[in-house]
Amino acid sequence: MSASEKRYAVADFAEIVPVPCPCGMSRRAFLAESEGRASFHVVEIRKDARKHYHRSHMEIYYVLEGAGTLEADNETIPLSPGKSVLIKEFCRHRAVGNLKIVNVSIPSFDPEDEWFD
Repeated sequence: MSASEKRYAVADFAEIVPVPCPCGMSRRAFLAESEGRASFHVVEIRKDARKHYHRSHMEIYYVLEGAGTLEADNETIPLSPGKSVLIKEFCRHRAVGNLKIVNVSIPSFDPEDEWFD
């Protein structure tokens, strides 16, 4: 690493354009900057999400606002601000309700790794 290369990255979520995802709308940061190791998303869930799973990455959900549930492998988990859930590979999941969450994807999110039954 040269002296001019930064060892940190900054994201301003007010400047990130939201994109559709199975859960609603997502603003995604650090996909490239982390060199594929992780990505950080703020997701607004305003409708029932589509049940899906990932073969090669895990997700950590952290609820910022709202109330609802997470269906994970046919179990229902109540969600409210401050609650966090680790979702491992191959876990079929979907969020239900009006929620704003942080989603940390490990490794970085890959749209090719969204699978539906």
